[in-house]
Amino acid sequence: MKVDLIYDEDCPNWRTVADELTELLGECDFTLELRESSSLDPTLAARYRGSPTILVDGRDPFVGEGEPVGAACRIYRTPRGPAGTPTLEQLRDALGTRGR
Repeated sequence: MKVDLIYDEDCPNWRTVADELTELLGECDFTLELRESSSLDPTLAARYRGSPTILVDGRDPFVGEGEPVGAACRIYRTPRGPAGTPTLEQLRDALGTRGR
């Protein structure tokens, strides 16, 4: 499995997600690639929903209907309400590692 973390250096939330994904490397076999949003090719840029964006095998498991595309700090829907990052549990679910 491949996980891309797409971020904007000015966004304060991407480092939290990077740290959590690095922690999850021990629970699930995946490769992690960090990609700065300014270096995206047009195909990937068309799916970029703000920083941080997490793609699992090219798919955004957190995208909701009507979410805007573009450069901004992304807001995630979490059990605790809107947040700048998904919860660790949501990341585990996206990676299929819950309960391992």
